[in-house]
Formats: sequence, structure tokens, C-alpha cells
Amino acid sequence: MNIIMIVDDEKNIRDSLAGVLNDEGYSVVLAETAEQSLKLLEKSVPDLILLDIWLPGMDGVEALKAHKQQNPNVPVIMISGHATVETAVTATKLGAYDFLEKPLSLDKVVLSVEHALEQKRLTEVNIELQERVRGECEILGNSQKIKQLRDDIKRVGEANSWALITGANGTGKELVARNLHFYSKRSDKPFIAVNCAAIPEELIESELFGYEKGAFTGANTSKKGRFDMADGGILFLDEIGDMSLKTQAKILRILEEESFERVGGTRTVTVDVRVVAATNKDLMEEIRQKNFREDLYYRLNVIPFHVPKLSERGDDILLFVDHFLGVFSREAGREVPTMDAEVRKTLLCYGWPGNVRELKNLMERLVIMSRTGKVTTDDLPQYITGAVSRQPKGLFAGSIKEARNDFEKEFILTRLEQYDGNIAKTAEAIGLERSHLYRKVKSYGIKG
Repeated sequence: MNIIMIVDDEKNIRDSLAGVLNDEGYSVVLAETAEQSLKLLEKSVPDLILLDIWLPGMDGVEALKAHKQQNPNVPVIMISGHATVETAVTATKLGAYDFLEKPLSLDKVVLSVEHALEQKRLTEVNIELQERVRGECEILGNSQKIKQLRDDIKRVGEANSWALITGANGTGKELVARNLHFYSKRSDKPFIAVNCAAIPEELIESELFGYEKGAFTGANTSKKGRFDMADGGILFLDEIGDMSLKTQAKILRILEEESFERVGGTRTVTVDVRVVAATNKDLMEEIRQKNFREDLYYRLNVIPFHVPKLSERGDDILLFVDHFLGVFSREAGREVPTMDAEVRKTLLCYGWPGNVRELKNLMERLVIMSRTGKVTTDDLPQYITGAVSRQPKGLFAGSIKEARNDFEKEFILTRLEQYDGNIAKTAEAIGLERSHLYRKVKSYGIKG
């Protein structure tokens, strides 16, 4: 039951309002003065306040300031019989939800109360959702590199400068982008993510810039693009290294002019967008290979972030293990499975080529497949236990070249096992030409 506080020095108005609101199912608290209402707030906070402007002692405007300082999320409806337009404007600027004039229309009072409480409910739901999303996007870890990354995000979040996030697949580049959004002045505006590698080349322009009706076969209506949708907020361009040179040129123009034309259109569309890009590629090498524009790289790389691999984060591995075991157990409605020391040691020693994403997927699998509520090494995939068991027990022997070859062989073995011996998938995952990987497999004597 919602509690409504009525603050008015006229007893007949207090009683009249209380009777109507009680009939509507609300619980009512009464106060004759602003000072009395503030004392009542120390004991219990109502869901809404009806506050008269003309009160003995502290007036309603000063009381409104005090109420908003103590409980900014509690809506306040001002009531008065002698208010000026100036007073009404002042009250609105101070955060009053509505302003009702005496003699009061009780129907109008009830309607205003309902609307104010509904807005309060929606605000609370929105805050709860934002907190939930923020929790899901929290950057976990106690390693020095992650602590520094979090500090950097908070420090530059409010800037409007473009940012470039680099890091291997599965390290959490989108998490960094979302945290930049949370800490920016644009946090109440859209965050629009685009995976540049997942959109076919022939469609990426219409996806980014939108199109006009009749621009191509099937364009029966006009459609906004991602830049339009992100107006006022942040546009996250993931895997920007996979974007064609033609599209890169258009992106560069937008970054410079903050305007564009939709596909098939001539009208210039102006937007206010902060662009955050990410890639798993070495863009300097892509520039040397003439696959990426140097001017676009320097335009984007105003604020650089690098997300370290999971293997570089030490005990963060076990922190993620416990976190994801808890998350997936709650989702499945199960007890969190126990994990013996040998399993933890194995997970800590494994190289995690797929980074946090690989670990997350494994924890989901272990929760789903666990029959006894206890995870043992028998529950781990063979490619993990095999990779750990083959790790050298001491220092590499021989020359640097021999050590490098030993490491490369073990790395290829691990990735082949992860992809069930599929040369094509393994080559794509580690960034080698298929023929080049095949020659290495043959030279190292690796059997399928």
C-alpha cells in the first residue's frame, strides 16, 4: 500500500484529501507544518507528498528543497490557492512533479497522484534494470592490469573523445565499451553495438547509415541506420579491422563532419555520436598491408585501451571460475558445484586461448553436465587436460629457436584438439593460412 503524506495547515483540506485518498486505497500521513513533515520523514519515508505552499513558519518552497535533498526520488505535488506563475515555475525547477490550485478538484488530485506514483515506479524499475546491467557488465579482476584498465575507464569516461579498444577474441572488449558508456555523460542515451565482421559487405552501409524508400529492391520504407539510432549516445563498432576500405572512408567522413546521407538519399543527416571501436587485429600491420586506412586509425585512436589476455591475469582465472559457476548455477536453480584442488590447478595452468569467453562457456557446460555436484578432472575436456599434461615440467632445453619450436608445437596441438583436428577452423582461429598451418603440422609430425 502506497503511503501519501499531506502537508497543509488547513484541517478541512487535510481531512478532505485524506478521506478521498483512503477511499482510493492509499495510507495517509498528516502534517500541519513543514517542520512537522520533516520530523515525520526521519521515522518513515512516504511514496508521495502533497505539499501546500503557504504554511506557517517554513513555507512550501523551502520545504520542497528540504524534502528533495533528503529523498530526491519521492515525488512532490504542490498545492496552493494564492500562487503566482513565478512561484509555480520555481517549484517546478526545484523538482515538483505537479502544481495544483485551490479550490482543489479531488478527481484531478487523484489523477495526479496516480500519474506521479506510476512515474516513480517506472523510474525505480529503470534504476533497477540499469544496476542489473551494470552488474552484468562489471569488469572483474584483481590483477594490476585490470585495476589500471578500470581506473582508466573511469578517468576518461566523461570525455567525448573517440576510443579504440584492442585485445584478443574473448577478452571482453565490449565490456570496456559498455563501461565507457556507463561512466560517460551519455549514459542515459543509447548504446548501439555493431559487429562489423558479422554484416555482409553489401549490407554494411545500409546498416550503418540507413536507407531511403526505393534505394534498392526490397526497400519499401525508409529505415534509420545505426548512426541515427546512436544519436546523442555511443556507437560501438566491434571488429572494425574487418571493415572494407570503402566503408572506412565513409566512417572517416562521418567522424570529421558528423553528418552523412542515407543510402539512396541526398538529404544530409547530422548526428552527435561518440564512436568507440574495437579490434582483435594489429591495425598497424593492417595499415602496412594496405587493409586499413592510416588516417582512420589515428582518428579513432584518441584514447587507446588494451584488454589483456586471460593467461596474463594470474589468479583472475579462479575468480572468473567461481563467478561463472555461481551465475550459471543460479540460472539453472542448482547448488554451486564444488571443485577440487586438482581441477583448480589444471584450470590455472591452462593457456585459455579463447580467453574469458572460453572459460565462461566451460563453466556453463560444467554446471549443466554436473551429476554429482562436484567437478573433478574427469569432467574437464581432454583438450584442456592434455594441454596441461604436456606442459614442460622444467625449463626448455637447447637454443632459443628450439624453445620457440617446442612452444609452437604445443600451441598448435592444443588448438587442433580444441577444434577436433579441423585444420580450416584452427587456421582461422590462430590467424594462419590453411596451407601454412598444414605445412607446420607436417613438419612437427603432428598426427590427426
